[in-house]
Amino acid sequence: MTLKVLWIGLLALSATKASAAPLDQSLVPLSRPAESIVLAYAQPTRLRPAMRPESAQVIATAARPLDLPSLGPDTSLMPYKRPKAVEQQALFKKRKLRKGSVCGDIAIQGKAVGKVPGRIKACGIKDAVQVTSVSGVALSRPSTMDCGTAIALNEWVDKSVKPTFRRRGPVVELQVAAHYACRTRNNRTGAKISEHGKGRAIDISGFKMADGEVVTVLNGWRKNPSKKQLTKIWRNACGPFGTVLGPNSDRYHRDHFHLDTARHRRGPYCR
Repeated sequence: MTLKVLWIGLLALSATKASAAPLDQSLVPLSRPAESIVLAYAQPTRLRPAMRPESAQVIATAARPLDLPSLGPDTSLMPYKRPKAVEQQALFKKRKLRKGSVCGDIAIQGKAVGKVPGRIKACGIKDAVQVTSVSGVALSRPSTMDCGTAIALNEWVDKSVKPTFRRRGPVVELQVAAHYACRTRNNRTGAKISEHGKGRAIDISGFKMADGEVVTVLNGWRKNPSKKQLTKIWRNACGPFGTVLGPNSDRYHRDHFHLDTARHRRGPYCR
């Protein structure tokens, strides 16, 4: 009887030691009694995981989704959609611009003219267009030219003319002094055919602002603040255009800018 009680006590003591085993003790030491090993595997203890560090708890808390209240129409994080009528109006305007565009650019408005024959040899345009506005700025009259000239004019207006007159303007119109005309240079007898006669030139004499003010090359070239602005856009035309002539070039251009897309071996010719 005494031996039986002693045996039960040993079993109980072994079970107590097994339950008190440290968390990182994964293997049972060989020095333990065989009966405790049997008991440990027969009745596995429930190990409690180690406490997470405080930083991990903070991260876990931050990762939980916030319990935000339901947002009504007045507190929505998404902007309201534009009214359907406004969307339709914008779409209609874009379609209209696309329909009236030439040279493959929606910013160049006008119509295709096709071949323009010249009364003098070397005059004429193979694929002419009649431009009415570029980059949202109207031309004072429809101007005939080729697409290369129309594209250069659009680039110049968009990147130089509009930014230069932004505070004073905005500029709404280019005053056209001349466009296509089958004639010689400066209308001189025996001279070469002008780039105007090939549809590769346009003359601009002034710039009209939204408030009605007109900045002319003739009056503004030597007066501030127009002088600074006109000089800037004259200089910036040199690049998109191959030839740029202004009041400093000769007496024929004292009241306008001559812009053409002729290319020269030594690069743009600007005076």
